[in-house]
Amino acid sequence: MSAIAVESPDSALLFVDNGLKHRRSSTILNPRSYLMDELWRQAPVLTGSTNFEPLKDAKNIFITGGAGFIACWFVRHLVLTYPHYKIISYDKLDYCASLNNTRILDGCPNFCFEPGDITDTKEVKRMLRKHKIDTIFHFAAQSHVDLSFGNSYAFTNTNVLGTHVLLESAREHGITRFVHISTDEVYGDVPIGAADLSETSLLAPSNPYSASKAAAEMMVHAYRKCFKLPLITVRSNNVYGPHQFPEKIIPKFIMLLQRNSKLIVHGDGSPTRRYVYAGDIVDAIDTIFHKGDVGQIYNIASKDEVSNMEICHKLLNMFNLPSATAEELEQCIQHTEDRPFNDQRYATDGSKLAALGWQQKTDFDDGLRTTVDWYKRFGEVWWGDITRVLTSFPVVEGREIWTKEEHEALPGDGEAVSDEDMDEMPWTKQALDHLQHSPTTER
Repeated sequence: MSAIAVESPDSALLFVDNGLKHRRSSTILNPRSYLMDELWRQAPVLTGSTNFEPLKDAKNIFITGGAGFIACWFVRHLVLTYPHYKIISYDKLDYCASLNNTRILDGCPNFCFEPGDITDTKEVKRMLRKHKIDTIFHFAAQSHVDLSFGNSYAFTNTNVLGTHVLLESAREHGITRFVHISTDEVYGDVPIGAADLSETSLLAPSNPYSASKAAAEMMVHAYRKCFKLPLITVRSNNVYGPHQFPEKIIPKFIMLLQRNSKLIVHGDGSPTRRYVYAGDIVDAIDTIFHKGDVGQIYNIASKDEVSNMEICHKLLNMFNLPSATAEELEQCIQHTEDRPFNDQRYATDGSKLAALGWQQKTDFDDGLRTTVDWYKRFGEVWWGDITRVLTSFPVVEGREIWTKEEHEALPGDGEAVSDEDMDEMPWTKQALDHLQHSPTTER
């Protein structure tokens, strides 16, 4: 197996506002692109399994981040399971989203997609009025920890300001229920052998991503206390499964193996995480929605705690690649520098949710096999060219992606590039389309 080579047709030349030319070799992802019908019809329609008596005070449900990973599972589940509910999926279609995730719903009378940004106050308020929203599920977030070390402002903007906009808009509009999706990372690192953390445990985030989610939770808490907003907070373990953008460890590893490339492991690969299959988290959130109490916090906790190296071994085995000896592992794994800080493990107590009747149904090995099968069939086409996504510590700005090395080689602000250098990189249709549809680009 070899290290991954980066050759993308989406090399682009862009201009900055001061008119100076910058040269960029990058990939631009288009979340609005659709698969061909021939391929689309082969995709399984994946949902949860729960089916409760519909709530009488819930009819028009607003789901943020609905074209993203976890939310698209929940959107599909609600639309197809509960015709009583009208589902409005709201998403700004960032690099990791895809309209393919909910394409199956386009003809459903109880489904509507609305493009938009949760930080846009006027647009959010307009959506709540237009669709007479009574229930909000807030999934939308910047969620990739690696990116938060290099572009933390984006995490504060989306995760904190975006949550604040939704809370204030919901307060002014009036709603019956607001479910805020958070993360177990707000608790911080849990030492090996320590007791699992309950919902009342101290929040101690240790990276910019988890800090932004904890800050968002403080806004949620304030609006619950001050304005009696009917809020529920959900903190989940790591979620995996089909439809997850391949920047996260499991789909990234699958796609690297699919390309006969080495697995890229940060540090020694010893950190562990507890994993919940996407179908199970849909059932958990659906259970909280229909049976949970307003004002409460619920952990969604898995029994499957797996280290990064264990994931490597399981996937290598599923791809029939030998990994029993150090020499065999060296052929399949490339160790790189670790994150600036990496929590060793998270561990939460899910007994409060279990009391509502939820239990984990999909064990890790079964969920992993289903996930591998999906990515083998659809991983290369679902989002576009993911080559740069599969490198170590890629850099993302908007919908544009570079390798770490490419981004470090970019000219600094105000640094001009010669016309001779510019001529070395031809225009492509993708780059031209990107520029032509960008209102802020000077041409």
